[in-house]
Order: sequence, then C-alpha cells, then structure tokens
Amino acid sequence: MNKGYAVFCDADRRFYDAPHLLAEDGDGPGRLYEAARREAPAGWQRHRAGDWLAYRPLDGGLPAQGWKIHVAARLDNAEKVLAQVWDYCVPRDIAFKFVPSRYLLHNRNAKYADRAASGKFITVYPACDDQCRTVAEDLGALLAGEDGPYILSDLRWGAGPVFVRYGSFTERHCRDEQGELRPAVEDPSGRLVPDVRGPAFHLPDWVALPDFLRPHAEARAAVTTDGIPYTVERALHFSNGGGVYVGRDERTGRRVVLKEGRPHAGLAADGADAVTRLERERDALQRLSGLPCTPEVLDWFTLADHRFLVLEYIEGRPLNSFFARRHPLIEEDPGEEALAAYTRWALRVHRLVEEAVAQVHARGVVFNDLHLFNIMVGEDESSVVLLDFEAAAPASEGRRQVIANPGFVAPADRRGADVDRYALACLRLALFLPLTSLFAVDRAKAAHLADIVAENFPVDRAFLDEAVAEITRDLPATGAAPAHRPRYLPVEPGDWPHSRDSMADAIRASARFGRDDRCVPGDIAQFATPVGGACFAHGAAGVLYALAETGCGRWPEAEEWLLRSVRRPASGSPLGFYDGLAGAAWTLDRLGHRKAALDLVDVVLGEDWSGMGPDLYGGLAGIGLALDSLAESTGESALRDAAVRCGRLVAGAAEPAGGPGRRAGLLHGASGAALLHLRLYERTGDPALLRLASDALHRDLDRCVRGAGGALQVDEGWRTMPYLGAGSAGIGMVLDDWLVHGDDERFARARQEIVRAAQAKFYAQPGLFRGAAGMVLHLSRTAATGPGTSSADLARQIGVLSWHALPYEGRLAFPGEQMMRLSMDLATGTAGCLLALGAARHGTPVQLPFLPPVPPGRSSGPQS
Repeated sequence: MNKGYAVFCDADRRFYDAPHLLAEDGDGPGRLYEAARREAPAGWQRHRAGDWLAYRPLDGGLPAQGWKIHVAARLDNAEKVLAQVWDYCVPRDIAFKFVPSRYLLHNRNAKYADRAASGKFITVYPACDDQCRTVAEDLGALLAGEDGPYILSDLRWGAGPVFVRYGSFTERHCRDEQGELRPAVEDPSGRLVPDVRGPAFHLPDWVALPDFLRPHAEARAAVTTDGIPYTVERALHFSNGGGVYVGRDERTGRRVVLKEGRPHAGLAADGADAVTRLERERDALQRLSGLPCTPEVLDWFTLADHRFLVLEYIEGRPLNSFFARRHPLIEEDPGEEALAAYTRWALRVHRLVEEAVAQVHARGVVFNDLHLFNIMVGEDESSVVLLDFEAAAPASEGRRQVIANPGFVAPADRRGADVDRYALACLRLALFLPLTSLFAVDRAKAAHLADIVAENFPVDRAFLDEAVAEITRDLPATGAAPAHRPRYLPVEPGDWPHSRDSMADAIRASARFGRDDRCVPGDIAQFATPVGGACFAHGAAGVLYALAETGCGRWPEAEEWLLRSVRRPASGSPLGFYDGLAGAAWTLDRLGHRKAALDLVDVVLGEDWSGMGPDLYGGLAGIGLALDSLAESTGESALRDAAVRCGRLVAGAAEPAGGPGRRAGLLHGASGAALLHLRLYERTGDPALLRLASDALHRDLDRCVRGAGGALQVDEGWRTMPYLGAGSAGIGMVLDDWLVHGDDERFARARQEIVRAAQAKFYAQPGLFRGAAGMVLHLSRTAATGPGTSSADLARQIGVLSWHALPYEGRLAFPGEQMMRLSMDLATGTAGCLLALGAARHGTPVQLPFLPPVPPGRSSGPQS
C-alpha cells in the first residue's frame, strides 16, 4: 500500500487531485493564511507553485544554489511564525516561500508524509554564506521559544525551529543512476548532479561546511543511542512520526519492539502528533494489560526529544501476509475442497478477531484502527493479537476515527465502538476479496462484492449480508434480497461493444478542459511533472490513443487540450515515451497533427540524453521506438538516424544497468530495450540487433522465479510480480515477438510459464500495468498455445475485471492505483481497461504501441 495516495483524496471525492486544489476561499479546511492572501509588496513578485507560495524582490538576484534556511512550525503557531518571518524578510529584500494554508501544512507533517520534506513550512533564500549566517542568527533569536517538527534533511540551528541545508535555489533537473529526473545542483565541473533530498543531512562532496555551522553539525552527531538499555536489531517500519524497531533488552536478553514518536510530526486527522498518539497507545495498552489479545507495555523513555514506547514482541505473522500463502483465488482452478478449506480458515480467523475486539471493548477501549495489517496471527493460527493502538480511545468519549487503512475507513458519522464494528464488517468481505478500499468511492460496492464472494466461496450468505448491512446502513436501501437487487454495474466489461461505449462515455464525462494541469483525471503521477496530465501513461495522450484504437472515434476537445499543453514544454518536462514528450509527439502524429508532433520531436532531439536510462517507460528505448515509428510515418531520415543512435546508447547502457538492484519487465527492465532492438532489426535485418534483444530478454528472465503451478514471475526480493508493466507478462509480450524471428528453448518454455502467471482468478487491482487488465491484454495477444490460452480462459479473466469495476454517472469505470479513487488514464485506470478489452473483443487488432499482433508463421516457437 502506497500511503502517499491518501492526501490526493481530499480535493475530490471521486478522483485523485492535487491537495493544493482544495477550495481555499471561505472558512473551509483549505483556507489560506492571512499572509497568503496579501498582494505582493511593491517591487516584489508573487508566484504559486503547488504547495508553495513564493515572494521574491524583482531586482534581487539569487545564486542557483547554496545554503538555504527552513523554518518549521506547529499547526497552532504557524500563522504567528509566518508573520514574524514575513516582517523580517520583506524590509531586507530577502526572497522566501511558504506553505500557504493549515491544511497543506497538516499534510506536509502527517503520519505518512514524505519524511524528507516534513517540517518545511518556510524556506528563506540568503544571497550568500555570510547572509545565511546573519539570517539564521536573527531568525533563531526572533523565533526562540517557538516549536516545530525536526527537519530530518537539515542541520538544526540551536534548539529552535530554524534549520539549514545546502541545495538548489532554482528549478534545474538531471537524471539519477536509474535515469529518473531529479532536482539538481551543479558540481565544480559544471555538471548537474542530483540534489539529494532524503530523511538525513547530506552535504555534497565538494561543499565545505562553513565554520558557523560546525557547532550545529556536532550537536546533531552527538545524539546516539548510548545509555539506553536496548539494542536495536532492525527497523520494521518508518513513517513521518518515527520508526518501529525490533530490539533486545540488554538486561534480560528479551526481544522487544520499540516505537518512536517525533514531536510535532506524524499528525493524525485530529492534529495529534506522534508523541500524543504514542501516549494514547501506552494508556490504552496499560488499561488492557493482561489480555491475551494485546501486547504488554514494558517501558517508556525519552531520547533527544523523541519518545519511545517499549512493547512486548509478538510472535506470528500479520493477517495480510496470509493471502499470498493461503488465498485460493491466486490459483487458476483452486477446486471445491481448497475453497471450502479456505472458507473455514477465514471464518475461524474472523471469529478470533471479533472475540479480541469484544475483549477490548469490555475494558472500555475502542481500537479505532482495525485492519489486515494490524492483526497478528499466531504461528499455530489459533490466536490473534491486535497491534498499533495509537488511535485507541476510551469508548465513553465516542471519538471519530483519526487514522485508518484505506480499506477500513469508517464513514464520518461513525463514532466510538461503531468504528470497530464497521471495520469488522469490512473484514468479513476483505478476508475473501481484499477490495474494500473501493468503498472510499462507493460503499454500495459492498453488496456487489458480497455477491462475488458468495459465487466463489461456500460461505453462509447471512454472514455476508450482515456485513453489507453494517457497511451501507446509512445508504438508501433497495429492500430487495440479493437475487433481486438491481444490477450494480451499468454494463459488464465483457459485453462488447456496449462496455466500450460506456467506458468511453465515462472518460468523456470526466474531462475538465479549463484546467492547465490535466483534462482527464488519472493517477497522482499527473502532478509530479509539468507534462504529467498530457503524457501517455497517465494523461491525455494515452487516453486519446485508447479511444482511437478501440473504435471510439476522435475527441477534438481533448486533442486541442493536448496540443496546448505541450506547445511550450516547461523546464523539467520528461522526454520519455510513457512519461513525457516523446509519447505525446507520437500520439499527435497518429492523430494527424504532424507539424505539432515534429515540433515536439525537435525539443526531444535538442535535449541532452546523457544519463538517461535505457528503459521503455521514460528512457531511451521508448524514445527510440517513437522516433523509429515517426521516421516510418513521416519519411524523415534524420529521425531514423536518431532512432539508431538510441539503439546504440541502449546497447551501451544495458550492461552497466545490470546487477541485483536492476528492475525487470517491459516498462523499466531489459525487455523494453529488447523491444527496441527487435524493431530496429526488423527495419535493418542486422542480426547483431536480434542477438542484443536475446541478451536483454535473458537478463530479465534471470530475474524470474517459478511459483506455484510453475508460473514464472519477476522476483523483486520481497514479492513476485506477474504484471504487464514490471512483471513477467510484459516479458512474455516481447518473447512472443522475438520467437517470430528465432528459436530459443528457454524463451519458448518461459512463454508458456508466463501464461500460467496470467491465470489467477484474483488480482489486487484492475489496471493495465499492475493489474487484471494487463493479463487480459497479454492473453489476447500471445502466440503461446496450450493450457490457459483458450477463449474460455480469456473470457474468465475478462469477467474478473467486473470485481473492481464501479459506476460513474451511470457508466462503466475503474479505480486507479491503490483503488481509493477512480482513474481514467491508460496506465492505471479506465482507458487501460478499455484498451485491454478492445484487444480481446474488438473486430480489428488493438494493442499497445510498438507491440502489434504477433504475425503467423514461426510465432509459436519450439515447445517443451
């Protein structure tokens, strides 16, 4: 679960949207601070950029990089601190920026906020080192006595809320070792290198620490764990509120858990910081002491202002981990006995959890944060222990939920014990289908999930109906038995072309052409780069491609929006196919906008490609494929030459990109490079290119392992991945293409084993690159034969897409990544599902770019 998605849920209840777009007028949660409502002072300019509002003197120059000052603040003193810094900086013509509202500051300091950025409320830009010292001294004295979160990336100036770090002042970018665009600073040779922004103080090698900062660096280094009677063995988890560690009591040798609370950081929905929540957990567990279903409190101490709660170490496994080990729907055909055995196990576990919650309630405590990750199942699976009581409260107080897992978020009107009852109801469904995060979009989905569970498991219908009644109790009731309820979805995904038309209508209905950042809602990646809302993976380009490929016709308004959004690409715009300008150019050319496409290609060709990764998603393989295709459509020989140059660069980058940390798969692995080499081989007939493609595919297959039933999946070290984007299905797509031109026993065998990986009945998400839609796309295209490749196998996978589907204004739509909001984009949402269903059901061939239908002939390859 990526908790970074949660803050993108507040501005819109149906789609992910940028937090700073929450309404900022009136007295609502997004209300701006008084200083943020001021006009720029005379001789100053005012500029809004995402979460920041910047003020800068018009005639004041700044260096591109240097020592900058951050000021931290709590929610309750932020406006006072801001007023003091404003009154200091403006008369002295010192540039600064700040987070302009309480809501955005809360998000920046929330429990699952970025640890590196947390605490940064105001940034002040001194013109030189001497001014940095003066400003830090002055602000340190001015703000003495004010508190704020410790900024982990900086040096703290004394004991107050002022911090200092070296970094970029202006918006410059370079690529890191993985080819990803990062903020940059310039080294002494003039080369741009990543401006490292992590949760620890980092000083570039060539920068000397000024003498005036040495005492503060020494103070930071002086903080150690010496003197506490515990040895930390490993970290279990980090959040913005602190870490959770496994340790050992040096006095007894007993294994313990240490939970850390950072003051003023890790805020919950009610504003409680990590220390307050840790105190709540301590108090609740002390009240529950002696229960077999809760851990015992062993100690409580302070280290350098951080609080630590020491708890009994509980043996076992968290409940969520049992899905990979036990859930029968991860298999192609689990059989009746396996389904019955799992049902018995799930009902027993739920009963144990219900009994544990009842024991907690009997002591007058509400858990308030029950979910699959907070339930520890004993090694013998006969007992459970509830963990993480930081949101717990006395039942008599009737508090609302302030921390929640996305799949167990209670409605705002639930209070006290009702919060736990709602979570227990969600657990009934989640034990069979862990898709309850869909309730954040539509709680009526609960009845649909219950129907699916009943169709697949021998579970008592009353057990499910009770859960649905609890989850939907304040929604309009149908008054009908399950068999007579109105159909939940407007159309089934497999009902082509009606499903096509319904999805296309949903996409069009979601568009907002008055926005500059996006016109069609999609993943939160839309807000990460200047062209996120236009790019192929998450923006308008991919949506327009999916609509055109599946016979939905042109969409002139969206095409015009795309043309406007890429006419003058901003600095820092990615160049890649899926994430940037190359994909937009390729799409525009296919739609008939050749001049605009070639103008955009000129931008791509004019940029420095050094440091770019070899991958398909945002690297040279994707750019090369786009240029090669554009050369074919336009007849521009210079584009063909540039594509060949990409091929050479990719070939040279392939070996250094290897190693245990290298990613595998179609989008980010060597399979994307193999695809480029294959297409160039088809253009030139050069056998060396076919060998390069073979070598690249072998490297990706080296990262794969065989799981249950012989299914081949990418091994990521802590999980295995079958998916199209970063899993084995994407590798299988390119294996199909290679086997058209050559024989390789390993490739032929792997292709069959990858088909098995696309046979599971349950996938956690529906998306094209990380979900069920990608499996539909792969099975619709593969030239493999045998088990798993029949029309019935494909139809079954199409049917599974309905499990995730949701209605949007009476049309068929799909949720995006993390499934807390709908998405209409290609990579994660409805457009990707449309493309996959089109590949399976449309009358003419439909596929991803550069992966046309596998031609007949030698496409089956040798079988083993």
